[in-house]
Amino acid sequence: MTHQLSIMMKKILDKNPFQLIATAAFIDLFILCVCWEWFISPLRPGGSWLILKGIPLLFAIPGIWRGQVYTMQWASMLILFYVMEGLVRILETGTNFWMALLETILATIGFICLLMYLKPIKKAAKSQKKKLEASQ
Repeated sequence: MTHQLSIMMKKILDKNPFQLIATAAFIDLFILCVCWEWFISPLRPGGSWLILKGIPLLFAIPGIWRGQVYTMQWASMLILFYVMEGLVRILETGTNFWMALLETILATIGFICLLMYLKPIKKAAKSQKKKLEASQ
């Protein structure tokens, strides 16, 4: 049991730190969206349809965890909607202010980590493209 746990921890720690933080930010953002709109401070008592806003995050999480570049590219655009919503709802008062602040922080962290993970990959692709063009 201990050996399996150490192997699992090694696999997790071998991942890029930006990838790990982005995955954690997306998971935390999903949990925040569901809890916020379900029972912390829903728009209507008993919850609202805004609880569904977390579903797109679920499609991105496995790809980010696996390091799939295409998923990270579209997820970096998707997460900007959560930044925008947080910035709009930060003008509310009470619990909604704190939820919006947390949403903005988590979404911004996820966005920055995705960009930092993708930056060297994009740089290498551009370099390879230049080499290919030069050889032709």
